[in-house]
Amino acid sequence: MMFAAWRQRIVLVVTLAACALHAWGHESKAKGRLPTVGAAPEYVLTNQSGDRVALADQRGKVLAVTFIYATCKDTCPILTAKMAVLQRKLGADFGPRVRFASITVEPEVDTPAVLKAYAVAHSADVAGWSFLTGPSAEIQNTVKRYGAFAKRVKPGDVDHLFLTSLIDRKGMLRVQYLGYRFDPDEMLRDLRALLLE
Repeated sequence: MMFAAWRQRIVLVVTLAACALHAWGHESKAKGRLPTVGAAPEYVLTNQSGDRVALADQRGKVLAVTFIYATCKDTCPILTAKMAVLQRKLGADFGPRVRFASITVEPEVDTPAVLKAYAVAHSADVAGWSFLTGPSAEIQNTVKRYGAFAKRVKPGDVDHLFLTSLIDRKGMLRVQYLGYRFDPDEMLRDLRALLLE
């Protein structure tokens, strides 16, 4: 019981901080340009095909980074479905100019083969969308550096914060969306605004 209360406090603090960051980003957007939060945290992980993928490899492209896991039955599929809609709306820009990276928070289960099946099940175009896994310590380090939270409850069940980060073509973190109930049209406008910079 004490752990649950402690965890709720941590999640509340992280959520409030993320909300403040999100609100700050939208205040700056009202002035015509997305804010620059700072350099996006680097990562080198393994994609659904078994290839190593680094954030540095994405320079020159706009990137949206999310955190999911393949055995999630409720909110991760909703987030992935929203991203799939955005993928389609981006048209010819998706892949060559805009990429998505969905990083698992359950690397013990989400092997490249599992993530490949998840991508197929959600109609993800892997020419522009990487589903990434890696050693648990590396994943946890990436999750924390992006300001998210993930705690494995049991195999196939992970408590985690939904945070989608938009990164510009220079590798700078520009804005973060908290949760999975964001307005996809707003994110589409933000992605397109970053393409124009």
